[in-house]
Amino acid sequence: QVQLVESGGGLVQPGGSLRLSCVTSGFDFRLYEMLWFRQVPGKGREFVASITSTFRTKYGDFVKGRFIVSRDNAKNTMSLQMNSLKSEDTARYYCRTGVNWGQGTQVTVSS
Repeated sequence: QVQLVESGGGLVQPGGSLRLSCVTSGFDFRLYEMLWFRQVPGKGREFVASITSTFRTKYGDFVKGRFIVSRDNAKNTMSLQMNSLKSEDTARYYCRTGVNWGQGTQVTVSS
């Protein structure tokens, strides 16, 4: 079955960086668009970034050049490099493909 496992979250100071990973299994990774979403308690999930099977990328308006989404088809893995982090980036970050979601990884930006 499809499995998506996120990692790389943690506590970081404002202005810092984190790299999230989403390791996948159970489907032909190279054929599918992959997406990142985030969610804070009490709000719906917000689109962060996506990358298609042909490596086209798209970002949420709030990203403003701070994040880079990538994929490694040899490792069935999608990554999200997050730079210049702000307190408002604090959220649980999820990867998704089709209707399948991972369990998320918590990112906390605080001094």
